[in-house]
This record gives sequence, C-alpha cells and structure tokens, in this order.
Amino acid sequence: MKPMFVVGVVSALLGLGPVVAPANARSAAYPAKPIRLLVGFPPGGGADVAARVLGSRMSESLGQQIIVDNRPGAGSAIASEIAAKATPDGYTLVSIGSSHAVNAALYPKLPYKPAADFSAIVLVATAPVAITAHPAVPAKTLKELMALARARPGQLNYGSAGVNGINHLAAELLKRTAGFDIALVPYKGVAQALPAVMAGEVQLMFASLPGSIVQIRAGRIRAIAVTSAKRSNAAPDIPTVAESGVPGYEASSWFAFLAPAGTPKSIVARLNAEALKTLQTAEVRDALIRQGMDPTGSTPGEADAYLRAEIAKWTRVVKEAGIRAQ
Repeated sequence: MKPMFVVGVVSALLGLGPVVAPANARSAAYPAKPIRLLVGFPPGGGADVAARVLGSRMSESLGQQIIVDNRPGAGSAIASEIAAKATPDGYTLVSIGSSHAVNAALYPKLPYKPAADFSAIVLVATAPVAITAHPAVPAKTLKELMALARARPGQLNYGSAGVNGINHLAAELLKRTAGFDIALVPYKGVAQALPAVMAGEVQLMFASLPGSIVQIRAGRIRAIAVTSAKRSNAAPDIPTVAESGVPGYEASSWFAFLAPAGTPKSIVARLNAEALKTLQTAEVRDALIRQGMDPTGSTPGEADAYLRAEIAKWTRVVKEAGIRAQ
C-alpha cells in the first residue's frame, strides 16, 4: 500500500498544533468530501512540507480534510501523472517542486504535459540553492570563488545531491553565465554530499538551503551565496549571486499547488483564496521559514506564468549545456 498521511498527524511535528475542523463548516457544494493532495516525494521534502503546512490550516477553513498522499518516484513524475489524469473536480491536487519543470526539460516524452495538463492554483514558497564551501577553501565571497576557479580551470570540484536536479542545473547555469569551470562530483543524495564537503572530499557544494542551513549555522561549511533573486528570510546574512557579481542570475527551488486541467475556475479561485489566507498567518509563515523556505503566494495566473517560465529556462539550460537524462 502506498503511504498516505493525514496532514494533522505531521502538523504537530512542525509546531502548528492540532487541526480541528470548525463546527460551522461551510455547506457550499465544494468541498463536499476530503481532498487528496498528491506529493511526488517521501515525507519530509520541500513539496511535502509545503503540502502539510498549508493543508493543515486550509482543512479548517474549507471544512474538509486535505489528505496528503505521498507517491514518490521518477523525480515526482508519478504523482504528477496521477494528478494530470484525475477527474478535474477539485478533489485531486498535487504539490509540486522545481523538479516538475526540470522533468519537462529533460524528458520530452513524459506521459503528461507539464504545463498544459494542469490548472495552477498558487505558488506556495521558494527556497534558494546555497553555494557552500569547505572552510579551508580560500574564497569567502563569490567574486573570490570565481577568480579562484578561473585561475584553476577544472581543478575545483563541487558536490551535488545527484545529477540533473535543481542543484546540478543551478551550478551549470552559473558556470555558463559567469564563465568559469568547476567539476561535478555527484552523490546519491544530500545525506552523502553534505558529509563529503564537510570532510573536504569536495571543495564546494550546491545544496538546497533547507537541506544545508543547519550545517551552515554550525559553521561546518561556509555559505558563499544563495541563488535566489532576493536574500532568503531564513538566512538574510547570505548575499545573492546577483548582488555578488552575476547580475540577472536566479535559480531557486520552488513549490506550488496544481489541479488537473479543466478544473472549474470557481474551485481554483476558492482554493487560491484559502491558500493565500493561510500563507498570511504568522504561524504558517514561521513554519515555512524554519524549514528554509520563503513564503510566496500568487494568483493562479501568476503561478501558471511562473511554471511556464521555469520550464522554458531549464529547457534552455539543458540544451545549451548538453545535459542528458540519467
């Protein structure tokens, strides 16, 4: 049996308290039953945290439970395919991450169309990739790191949690934009890559801020820059790549809720309104920031435009860098 969890079970672990449906739940036609929110990763990842943090509070205002259904595999494509082929009635949604756009760039023959087969609901949050270094690396700023890399072309290496993910592609985009060369050393996951950079096995690492922030705060690795357009609320002292000498550069992880294409606009609007209201609460914002995320919020149209722009950007990067699916 595939793992299925009610958001309230985990919400307590995130400091959100118990979830209690209001006694005066609305009697509107929608929602008339629980809503399934698919997640293409195991519990604990960014898309899963976004689903549980928002879902727990949206359940209260909607008057129906939002049930998180983890369907990991194929870089989140399994969950996306299920959602794309579900009845467009608002009772099956999917919480996606930036891998949704990366998959579109790497796999042109997916069993669904990453943009056309979905109705965007809301952009929930973004989370930058952190460019980090072993403390012995003689570069404390991005400008110093780029100068070092140019002086030693191909001699510096960086670890990444696998290949073809957002961390790998963020590094490739920076290399091409700024004009320097560092070598990729792929690991199976962040659990292997982080110890490698802490031990000096690799000099650098491109890592998600949520996955590396504990080690950064402990001083075990040095944060050089974050890849987001703005500094992260979770680590406001770390400068962005753009302000560190590479203007216009941006490459963030992000998390959004989608519904199957054809879902009535009234339902999408209702879900968007509830999500935005939830994102404005202090406890939800604090819960996301503690996880290294920056709460966002958007209209459905803005979320759709963001998704399409991300697909176009990473398709270009994959093509120009000659990256192939592995």
